[in-house]
Amino acid sequence: MDWLVPCYRENAALWMHGLPMHYVFLHWMGDERGNQIPAGVNQLPLCIPIGTQMLHAMGIAWAHKMRKEPNVVLTYFGDGATSEGDFHEAMNFASVFQVPLVFICQNNGWAISMPRESQSNSETMAQKAIGYGMPTIQVDGNDLLAVYKAAKEAVDRARGGGGPSFLECVTYRLADHTTADDATRYRPREELEAWVKRDPIIRLRKYLENKKLWNDAKQEALEEAAKQMVTEVINAAESIPAPNKDDIFDYTFAELPKELEIQKRTMRTHSLGQFPEQVGLKQAMKR
Repeated sequence: MDWLVPCYRENAALWMHGLPMHYVFLHWMGDERGNQIPAGVNQLPLCIPIGTQMLHAMGIAWAHKMRKEPNVVLTYFGDGATSEGDFHEAMNFASVFQVPLVFICQNNGWAISMPRESQSNSETMAQKAIGYGMPTIQVDGNDLLAVYKAAKEAVDRARGGGGPSFLECVTYRLADHTTADDATRYRPREELEAWVKRDPIIRLRKYLENKKLWNDAKQEALEEAAKQMVTEVINAAESIPAPNKDDIFDYTFAELPKELEIQKRTMRTHSLGQFPEQVGLKQAMKR
């Protein structure tokens, strides 16, 4: 089975390849059960540290090659991640050992508030792969069909023993980086307005309409179905029973250290809470 190794913006790809939608909601709600990928769904959890997931993807791809399995691994990351050491280590190892791995760089022009031109002196992200001797291509990341074609060629090449490939998908982050971000402080309004007109969803809809494959009735039906789906997913995430407090201790260590055993028993981290008898509170200890 092929594998997906994401960063934290691959929701559509993860859902398309089998991850229940409410798992992503659980992750962002702070519930670790959102990271317990179901058996049979070959994905790693969302990766928040920048660039570390590429080494994991390389390791999985290497294992597939060593086992002579015809499987391919896709890993996603942003343009800023190409400045991380993990990126270069993964690229070099993948190329040297010719593992079946596709690197997909989502170049949205900004690494939070850092423009691409300031965090990398390369004319393109794609050309970084040339130095590692792997096939590379820059593609319009807002063109669904172009991305599909480029990705399929890379996957087919990897599955056929042709080693890794690098895809640079040129796109744009229309929203703020996070809820704590205010992109208006550093991003030109004219730049945003230009990219809004290139919205990939609108482009795809217009393309399908021109091909007589889509119309307002189908759009309304899709939006209504989507509303129902979103409601169901949110309800599933919000109605999940609360986790057991012991879980934070039981699934971390094979043998719980003494100091953590005391924390688990008392649910306290400070000395007074753990040993109330030291101030004559023996009844509190019994409770």
